[in-house]
Amino acid sequence: MSDREPQPTLSSEAAVAALRGAGESTRLRILALLAKRELNVKDLTQILGQSQPRISRHLKLLAEAGLIGRFREGSWVFFRLADTGAEAALAEAIVGSLDCEDAVIARDAARAEAVQKARAEAAQSYFRAHAPEWDRIRSLHVAEDQVEAAMLDALGEGPFELLVDLGTGTGRIIELFGGAATRALGFDVSHEMLSYARMKLERAGLSHAQARHGDIFNVPLADGAADAVVLHQVLHFLDEPALALSEAARLLAPGGKLLIVDFAPHDVEFLREEQAHTRLGFPSDQIARWCAEAGLRLTRHTDLSPQGDTPEKLTVSLWLAEKPAEAEAGPDIEPNTKQNSSVEVAA
Repeated sequence: MSDREPQPTLSSEAAVAALRGAGESTRLRILALLAKRELNVKDLTQILGQSQPRISRHLKLLAEAGLIGRFREGSWVFFRLADTGAEAALAEAIVGSLDCEDAVIARDAARAEAVQKARAEAAQSYFRAHAPEWDRIRSLHVAEDQVEAAMLDALGEGPFELLVDLGTGTGRIIELFGGAATRALGFDVSHEMLSYARMKLERAGLSHAQARHGDIFNVPLADGAADAVVLHQVLHFLDEPALALSEAARLLAPGGKLLIVDFAPHDVEFLREEQAHTRLGFPSDQIARWCAEAGLRLTRHTDLSPQGDTPEKLTVSLWLAEKPAEAEAGPDIEPNTKQNSSVEVAA
């Protein structure tokens, strides 16, 4: 007897409607484009050389057929191939049957690459303008690859059905954990950051990962939707970090894990004055208390301290918390200030 999960199916009426939705040359081209990347109406008019009303009409029909999804980002609306349900499986099958070397499909792909390249260049200019500031901050703490190795060790290899990155920024955390997740979603309020994140995720071939415009205090996902949530270098920007932890806890399914990465307490004042850091790091007992108030149990705390005796230096702290099957308070733990040390907290 097979233990495979049953595949979603369509009624004959729904199947005919979906096939009718795809059964037109422009709509077929749109499906092929959206299988690889997220695009808006303006992008599609440039790629396909058709008017905005015509493109909008095709998108409406595809959405009604359940073959594509739409999401709003400010005044823009982006589209992508549907990723859940029987219609999504049908859309993937249709696109998968297309010859990628077909002249029309190949030409559309080349034009889409040009559109994405122009957007990426705009995002890169934003990063070039801020690179000196970020380089200065990075010079004060351990190397990023060391932090990322500790993150991978803390959260584990998965697999995760849905991983959510709150305050995704460049999308690096989604890229880091994307291979361990069936789906990955990153939320941020910066349009520049989101443009860059989409470029990175596309280049990494992570078609199951998406960058979304969204408020991390009010994430548009159901309670218990995720089995892993990450808050990477986000809390120090917030006036009310505890509310972000509470929202992360809401998103977690029972047994789900929350990974928090931020700075230990420090006195590097230029971060407050020039980089909008509202908090100069967090003591571990404070993180433990916030986790407990959110119904999470803190299970691990790691500090990564830089070498040297420079007066300005930052210790990167990692905290791992879990959502129990039944809500229960997590233990408080003392801040761990030893260099590159880790503390496991007994369940």
